[in-house]
Amino acid sequence: MQLTVNGKTYEADVEDDMPLLWVLRDELGLTGVKYGCGIAQCGACTVHIDGMAVRSCQTLAGSLEPGAEITTIEGLGAPDALHAVQQAWVEHQVAQCGYCQSGQIMQAAALLDMNPEPSDEEIDLVMSGNLCRCGTYVRIRAAIHAAADKLKEA
Repeated sequence: MQLTVNGKTYEADVEDDMPLLWVLRDELGLTGVKYGCGIAQCGACTVHIDGMAVRSCQTLAGSLEPGAEITTIEGLGAPDALHAVQQAWVEHQVAQCGYCQSGQIMQAAALLDMNPEPSDEEIDLVMSGNLCRCGTYVRIRAAIHAAADKLKEA
């Protein structure tokens, strides 16, 4: 199977029913995507497929359309050029344990791609499927607003 992940083409010899999460982590070594619950309820495994946030634990490798563009946290920004959401996460000190943060960031980036000026209620609604055991939801919301402002300036 051929996959385009973070702008690079990979060959993966996997079964069609293997979840994308395990293809990314075990076959391609992209461990930024996390296993949380395995039933698409926590959001730790969130990646983008063609710009849309999806739960990779419940997305089967064989269900991907040929040519689909997959983006993981590793492809969202670079260490010397963070994505606006990543930069806002740092500035607002969102992460505590950090386990859910790659999924939170990917969901937030997809939200801002669809809605560049979300209200608190819209943020809460879209982000409600991404759980944070540390409870940093207030900082997550503040960081999303800050990222929206950064993206408007750019």
